[in-house]
Amino acid sequence: MSKPHTVVFDIETAALPLESFDRPQQDYLLKLAELEPDEEKKKLKAEELKAKLSLYPYTAQVIVIGMLNVESRRGVVYYQESDPGAERARWRSSDDLVEFVPGSETEMLVAFWQAIPKYQRFVTFNGRRFDCPFLLVRSALLGVQPTRNLMPPRFSVTPHCDLMEQLDFYGATRKYSLDFLCKAFGIDSPKAGGIDGAAVGQYFAQGRCRELAEYCLSDVQATAELYRRWQKYLSFERQGSG
Repeated sequence: MSKPHTVVFDIETAALPLESFDRPQQDYLLKLAELEPDEEKKKLKAEELKAKLSLYPYTAQVIVIGMLNVESRRGVVYYQESDPGAERARWRSSDDLVEFVPGSETEMLVAFWQAIPKYQRFVTFNGRRFDCPFLLVRSALLGVQPTRNLMPPRFSVTPHCDLMEQLDFYGATRKYSLDFLCKAFGIDSPKAGGIDGAAVGQYFAQGRCRELAEYCLSDVQATAELYRRWQKYLSFERQGSG
């Protein structure tokens, strides 16, 4: 039996400006801050709430989508340029296996939905809780038609293999971050370059979009290597499910 065509994908997101929401929406998003007893705590709570806007598809946008074919190791990274005047030229990774493609959020989502049906399996890390619902909702908000259900029944690795769930055995053991698991398995961590999720919004605001695209690529490459380890030692697919 031939191997399934498998793709790893990962996204990076950045909060939409608070000013892009009307006053009732802003009040709704920051209402927990108003419950704080003094002004200093109120300000700190408001900043905390603003920092969390990047986690939800109704208050944030997709700024990078990375996709990597596990079998061929070829891939593509779609990314936004935060500066409208920036040059929108395609470029390639140093090994020539990955193409970087700038575009708008809508263009990125359209390209993603054109590509994803080609694969029998898609692999994520924490995708069921974050990447998959985020992509689905952002697409709906922007009027982009999804071409595949990214949220199939949970207790299966086909078509969706979420490595966080596989490696914590659906909550039977503690959850670990991708950075921690990569180090445990002897895989180069994507965080080694100095960027982590908390810094993504800042990098985007500073126009350091190519760095974010490369960071997303390192995430999907690390996830792909973690998937290979899981598939070899922990999936039991070749021996059957028993």
